[in-house]
Amino acid sequence: MNRIEVCFSPGEYHLYEADFQLIVVLDVLRATSAICTAMEYGVKEIIPVATLEEARNHQAKGVLVAAERGGQIVKGFDLGNSPYSYMNPELKGQTVVLTTTNGTKAINMAKTKDTVVVGSLNNLDALCTWLIEQKRDTLILGSGWKDKFNLEDTICAGAIADKCLESGLFFADEDSTVASKFIFRSSRENMFAFLKASSHRRRLRKLNLNEDVKYCLTPNNCTAIPILKNGSLVRMNHETIENAAI
Repeated sequence: MNRIEVCFSPGEYHLYEADFQLIVVLDVLRATSAICTAMEYGVKEIIPVATLEEARNHQAKGVLVAAERGGQIVKGFDLGNSPYSYMNPELKGQTVVLTTTNGTKAINMAKTKDTVVVGSLNNLDALCTWLIEQKRDTLILGSGWKDKFNLEDTICAGAIADKCLESGLFFADEDSTVASKFIFRSSRENMFAFLKASSHRRRLRKLNLNEDVKYCLTPNNCTAIPILKNGSLVRMNHETIENAAI
């Protein structure tokens, strides 16, 4: 039987990382939701970078770069991390470099592991089906907010853990996983209402981004599973699964 655990934020990652080679990174509002959407709508690859300096270096080379800090597009860049912006047909087949406040930091933190995939509520069922098929010890890493706990990633982590535990093929030891599961169960009938008072929901509401929030909290409007391969996130297929650790 395999183990599945939840790490609430990158600030706690060092306490868990030694035991896992398969990492699921979450940043529900909004980076990983945007990445899943981009893959669903045909973006070829997304290169996650942790800093604005790296993003500007790519931009100077003529690469399409998306940058977000504090919920807003960074001045000088055309894209941020709204899922709706990645539905643009002009992005199909394109490479996009992405840097965000929390999500790309977490992805880069996990990049030394054998397998890193991106999760969201949007691709929940597809991701859980795949995880159950893998039968591997799995860590769900929430991006949090500036290394702190947040509700939306915890709810999504709880949904993933709950589905995997219900398969009977996984067990969990950590209280963080138990707490995530029960927070998800408390919220699943109306996540939008449950998260009404959450800190990042308040930030996004001030920026008039409620439609983004509603989209990000809609389960299973995507089937794409982004997987990290050679520093780029690409849509998973059999070839990328086999070569993910190369």
